[in-house]
Amino acid sequence: MRHVTDVTNASRTLLFNIVTGKWDEELLRIFGIPASMLPEVVWSSQKVGEVTTTLGLGGIPIAGIAGDQQAALFGQLCWSAGQAKNTYGTGCFLLQNIGTGKDGNGTGFARSKHRLITTLAASANRQLEYAFEGSIFIGGAVVQWLRDNLNLIAGSGDVEGLAASVPDTGGVMFVPAFVGLGAPHWDPHASGMMIGLRRDTRPGHIARAALESIAFQVADVLEAVESETGVPLKALRVDGGAAVNDLLMQFQADVLGVPVVRPQVTETTALGAAYLAGLATGFWANPEELSAGRQADRRFEPRMDQSERKERRGRWQRAVERSKNWGD
Repeated sequence: MRHVTDVTNASRTLLFNIVTGKWDEELLRIFGIPASMLPEVVWSSQKVGEVTTTLGLGGIPIAGIAGDQQAALFGQLCWSAGQAKNTYGTGCFLLQNIGTGKDGNGTGFARSKHRLITTLAASANRQLEYAFEGSIFIGGAVVQWLRDNLNLIAGSGDVEGLAASVPDTGGVMFVPAFVGLGAPHWDPHASGMMIGLRRDTRPGHIARAALESIAFQVADVLEAVESETGVPLKALRVDGGAAVNDLLMQFQADVLGVPVVRPQVTETTALGAAYLAGLATGFWANPEELSAGRQADRRFEPRMDQSERKERRGRWQRAVERSKNWGD
């Protein structure tokens, strides 16, 4: 099979121009790299070859290739400008589709003014579509930290029950900047911090503050995205391992002030790759067929009033500022 890379993976290299959709001629000249040495750039939804193994898979077409977050964005059916998804894994990755820029369909390529990444989105239409991306270093990893470092829980799935054992955090604020802060702060010297501890602070308060820290970080990134686009988010689509945590998803909706929608299939990276391949090979006739079959597992509606939301986010932001520029 010929050596290929899809546009979303190519966009992660330093030699690819995501505006033109081609290897950058100036950079190739600077580094002395012949274009013939680089793989052919293909679309994410395109038949590029067949499996040649003798393990019973020979002849199966290879037709869906995309970066993990681009595949998740596609799997969440975020195909129109303004639609966004957040993946809750060890870290968190929020992507919002900003469109093609053609025919008034969104922003298209734009440089971020709020320290976000402009990336290519996977498309079934063989056109350059873009997204803003914000990366959070510590998402579900904060739950692993409670399990492995503090021994507060035996397994990651136990954190929801422990957090639900108290009605609130008891004033505890947890900034999980164990490896610095990612988007939109980008402070490698920030330090993990708990503040607001009292004599009556219990493990449940710490567990609840840890979960809330994930949602607060996502809210910071989404606020930066909305500042870029000027388009308020109507709903956030969620996936990944931590998305199964109902307490976290409800608080996420509360702190954002918009619904959070969890699909029945939370492994949307694999689902997105399958969608791209299925469209390229004719398994599905068109994207509309995928939209018709989408099913939500649960929709979390915000319950927190605006004044409380503003107060809670203000406390979080004060805690984040205290955690910044701490390390050497």
